[in-house]
Amino acid sequence: MADGSNLRKVDAGAVPLSAFLGPLGMPGVTAWVGLLDICAPKTGETVVVTAASGAVGSVVGQLAKIHGARAVGIAGGPDKCRYVLEELGFDACIDYKAGNLRGDLKNAAPKGIDCLFENVGGEIFDTLLARMNPFSRIAVCGLISEYNSQPYPISNLRSVLVNRVRMQGFIVYDDLSRWPPALTELGAHVASGRIKYRESVAEGLAAAPAALISLLKGGNFGKQLVKLT
Repeated sequence: MADGSNLRKVDAGAVPLSAFLGPLGMPGVTAWVGLLDICAPKTGETVVVTAASGAVGSVVGQLAKIHGARAVGIAGGPDKCRYVLEELGFDACIDYKAGNLRGDLKNAAPKGIDCLFENVGGEIFDTLLARMNPFSRIAVCGLISEYNSQPYPISNLRSVLVNRVRMQGFIVYDDLSRWPPALTELGAHVASGRIKYRESVAEGLAAAPAALISLLKGGNFGKQLVKLT
């Protein structure tokens, strides 16, 4: 805002400054608000997050684990799934590029899905809808698969009715009062190492267009940054 009332001074003493563009910035708060305010997972419930190796999804899964839920990620390729499992500590990760999403999802979430944090949309979202439990919750954060293509025709929307699913889209700037508690918790977890993160850094402004294209194609690990030199 013009009066500066929403400005905050960051302290780089405990974490690198770049973290304030990732887990301690908009992506981290997005994860916190979508997971805790909308999905509201209970201890032992299964949380599925798409784009699990990205800046938002990686924080969602780790927060879910911290709050006692079971975290299942969906990511593209074995390297990303290895990162999600071994570094971020998810309980399971499905490689949607392996071509067996429906079967792998049944194995990774045999009791169904209680909470879905949706970043991707399209065919993946449609497949996940079929696995939602009664009275489950969906936080719709993004639909990245549809940003450069035609909308995908959803065939499993009936699941929302039959399972009485609560589905809500959200923008993290809707309620700025949620930012301080989010940043307090996220700051403690990042400083302690409980929340881990990666950054994909492109060198120089000339590299920004290629970095954006790579981001939209899922080529990044964590937050995509451009370092100005």
